[in-house]
Amino acid sequence: MITAHVQRALRARPPASRPLASISSSQVSPTLSPFQVFDRRAKLLQKDRAAAREGGTRSKTVDYVRDEVADRLVERFLDIKRQFTSILDLGSGPGHFSKLLELDRTQKVTMLDLSPKTLNRDADSEFEVERRVVDEESLLETIPRNSQEAIVSCLSLHWVNDLPGVLVQIKEALKSDGVFIGALFGGDTLFELRTALQLAEAEREGGISPHVSPMADPRDMSNLMGRAGFTLLTVDVDEVKIGYPSMWELLDDLRDMGENNAIIGRRHFLHRDTLAAAAAIYKELHGEEDGTVPATFQVIYMIGWKPAPNQPKPLDRGSGQTNLKDVL
Repeated sequence: MITAHVQRALRARPPASRPLASISSSQVSPTLSPFQVFDRRAKLLQKDRAAAREGGTRSKTVDYVRDEVADRLVERFLDIKRQFTSILDLGSGPGHFSKLLELDRTQKVTMLDLSPKTLNRDADSEFEVERRVVDEESLLETIPRNSQEAIVSCLSLHWVNDLPGVLVQIKEALKSDGVFIGALFGGDTLFELRTALQLAEAEREGGISPHVSPMADPRDMSNLMGRAGFTLLTVDVDEVKIGYPSMWELLDDLRDMGENNAIIGRRHFLHRDTLAAAAAIYKELHGEEDGTVPATFQVIYMIGWKPAPNQPKPLDRGSGQTNLKDVL
């Protein structure tokens, strides 16, 4: 049921000066694997276009989400009291994580990304940097097994089709006792935009289609990491909330981030009336007192280690010598 204040919002119209949002088109393969949700070719084009727009200037102005998450990921990385000869940055973009590292933690970083223009957007850091154009879904085709001391991934894995399979490849690429530290968007990311678009599309067009990508549920990540073969797991969830003047600015920034919709079978346009209604609903349902609208980015942080004989092991069940009642 649509409430009265949402019905009033549906009658609103966008400013005439705002352009109609568009999404790049792509061909859909007639045969899809069970894990094929995203059009990786479309995602490559979206990231390349975003990095090249206005010579990379527009892309740099919307680094705020990735830079914030990279900063929080580095804090977790620094808790590991170990120096690494080299670190593999998977889905690195221009180096949001790598540029925050210091020489006392590593001597070399290898940055891998699907998009060559994104990968080479920024200058190198102080230490040695190797940049390689690699699809995250095909990691083991480029990186040998048992070759890496540490692999990090900052906001890239939410676009892979087979997340469990990619986690297995990451574990296989690590040396014994190697560590994986990652961050990816969780299922509540952009829930405000998702609900506004669904309500508007259902009212104006009589149905809904996916416009915000499906993402991992934080409750599933420990299980996925364990099934991939990682041990000594740590998974936690955080949020980054950003305020925008309206939904239109949010859509512009998502495009400049290269975070456009890339779901296979997606609609390649939205009617102007539907977008206008969505913007009004967004403000009515989620708007702040100062006139801005919030966008929530849920971030899942995870740490896992490749098993090794020298790692701490849990004691066998029932082997404890102290009764918990005596402690409490």
